[in-house]
Amino acid sequence: MALNIPGGEFLTGSLDVISQSLTIPVLIILLVIVIISIITLGGAIAEYTSRKKVPIGTIRDLIYEINAAESVEALKNVISRAQIPKAQKKALMEIASSSELGNDSREALARKLFEFEEEKTLSTLQKTDIITRIGPTLGLMGTLIPMGPGLAALGAGDINTLASSLTVAFNTTIVGIGSGALCYFIGKVRSGWYDRYLSDLDALMDAVLDYMNK
Repeated sequence: MALNIPGGEFLTGSLDVISQSLTIPVLIILLVIVIISIITLGGAIAEYTSRKKVPIGTIRDLIYEINAAESVEALKNVISRAQIPKAQKKALMEIASSSELGNDSREALARKLFEFEEEKTLSTLQKTDIITRIGPTLGLMGTLIPMGPGLAALGAGDINTLASSLTVAFNTTIVGIGSGALCYFIGKVRSGWYDRYLSDLDALMDAVLDYMNK
């Protein structure tokens, strides 16, 4: 129908050129996504084996020890001996070392330290979220782009070109969806870790603030 209107052949030809010119970029990006997904999986496995797993009982006991500290120095010793991640220790030590600040300023400092830790976790999760979203989209593009020449080849009786186009289409679909699914799984697992980490940090910060604001 487009070919029967003025300029229709030019428009359809332009769209065909644009869509076919996207083939190589889409394939390259999909290859990069696969590499990033594999690296991310390795990073998640390494993070799981090295991360400090803190039971709820440890956090509970630590809060009681913080509350029972006899001095700021004793509080710092409690924090330094605590079986918690180093990043949490560093944030709590900064709050414990803020004796010269007023209550409002100390709470502002604690809020800023918490936001910094939250931003770090969000930055890590953002990478997998991006691949989760664009992986299947690029896979779909890689599926549809070669279908045009493939269908044209079918009309001309060129089965070899059709088979080649279908192979590219199926491969890009598998790669795009597979990468997206893998990164979705990694993101969900990491999200659970980081939610627990931030929840523990928030509770410990409140305990240290409560002690410092006495």
